[in-house]
Amino acid sequence: MFKFLFLTFFCGAVFIQAKGQSVFNIADYGAKNDGTTNNAVAIQKAIDACAAAGGGKVLVPAGGTFLTGPFELKSNITFEVGNNAKLLASPDESLYTQSAFRENKGEGTMWISGHNLENVTICGAGTLDGNGISFMGKELDDSYELKPFDIVDPRPHLLTIIGGRNIRIRDLTIRNSAYWTVHLVGCDDAAIDNITLLNSLKVRNSDGIDVDHSKNVRISNSYIESGDDCICLKNRREFAEFGVCENITVNNCTMTSRSCAVKIGSENMDSIRNVVFNNCIITESNRGIGIQNRDEGTVTNVIFSDIIVDSHLFSDVWWGKAEPIYVTAYRRATANHKDAGWRLPKGQKEGKVGKVCNISFRNIQCISENGIYVSAESADKVSDIYFDQVSVNIAKTTAIPGGSYDRRPSNADPFVQGSTAAFYLDNATGITIRNSSVKWGINPPAYYTHVVEAHKVVDLKISQLDGHSAFPGKVKDQQIDNVLK
Repeated sequence: MFKFLFLTFFCGAVFIQAKGQSVFNIADYGAKNDGTTNNAVAIQKAIDACAAAGGGKVLVPAGGTFLTGPFELKSNITFEVGNNAKLLASPDESLYTQSAFRENKGEGTMWISGHNLENVTICGAGTLDGNGISFMGKELDDSYELKPFDIVDPRPHLLTIIGGRNIRIRDLTIRNSAYWTVHLVGCDDAAIDNITLLNSLKVRNSDGIDVDHSKNVRISNSYIESGDDCICLKNRREFAEFGVCENITVNNCTMTSRSCAVKIGSENMDSIRNVVFNNCIITESNRGIGIQNRDEGTVTNVIFSDIIVDSHLFSDVWWGKAEPIYVTAYRRATANHKDAGWRLPKGQKEGKVGKVCNISFRNIQCISENGIYVSAESADKVSDIYFDQVSVNIAKTTAIPGGSYDRRPSNADPFVQGSTAAFYLDNATGITIRNSSVKWGINPPAYYTHVVEAHKVVDLKISQLDGHSAFPGKVKDQQIDNVLK
């Protein structure tokens, strides 16, 4: 059977129509695969022509490297990167002028973007390459230096979609972002499937996937390496009109991070709710799973299940102290602190923190240098936290000193110095630990202590918890202070 092809002239270029689908090849609009020409104009022409024709496919042809500055996607297109093709971000910082966060110009720009999009697919057997190292300063042992800037931080976010509906990102390699990689803002009905996302583990702020004020999002079957958070749910203040972040599922993903592989927060000025993470592997990360509430928004109805967490200590450049599971609620730093700025409500010098409640951890295997940490500024801010079939295996694996927990960014002391317990609970309500276990590695350091250490916890329930302290006979299995029923 023969496939019928029709050649048609449109806006001075040729597109191919196959079985009713229009294909707009960027090479037909002047794009060159020499790795040096800025092809942004040619790519934009192909996208605009495709959208004007009612939709179709914009094709980056197989086998070449196409350098490009920023460009914008349009509705009703499939943007396909052909086999072994690479779309490479231009290293020319002067090209990046559109802020990734509207009036807040100090947190990066946009490379590939789209606003108010519908019915868009980004796919292909090729690569989107953010050329991230080109935007970095000197390489250090644990990271890259960040270049100074005046008003606009030119580091480009790789892909930003603001106000999208029916968005699909699949079967693609995405790599080397200089800032956030995939940022979905105010999207409804978005699916990310079977992508390989590979960022340098030394690039700060290089989040993998950020789901921001978005609804009905599915992330599945993907492998993610990133210096910063791999998958992060949040509600940024710059996009408040899009409302809550809800109905999010993540399945069958493998992640590595120098910060927190799976994170909810820290920016959350609305509500994050109805979230499921299932059947994932976290390996060679700093933190594993983190809920880090620092603003007035709430986090409710979240389930983490069937997850393996492997976490280790890294330098203080990265937030975290190898906590495999981390649930905290503290108001963020005041306006005089370098982290505040756009994070606080306009005109306010101090924010508030909302509640974190009804969070379940089921069948989680933790292998870590530190224990699980649950803490809040007051006991009512973190409540109804369930640990069921959670195993915690604690062993020293690096030469980096431990014995602390990391509460950055907050108005509280940034680091909690003290012992390492398998479950360290401080200021919370309604904590349940059942059908769980604790093991310690050989030659434990002196700061390894209890199975459970609890301070100012209301309604703590423990049943079928198997394990003993790091130093049986010298240290109590449980240190329970000021616990109320």
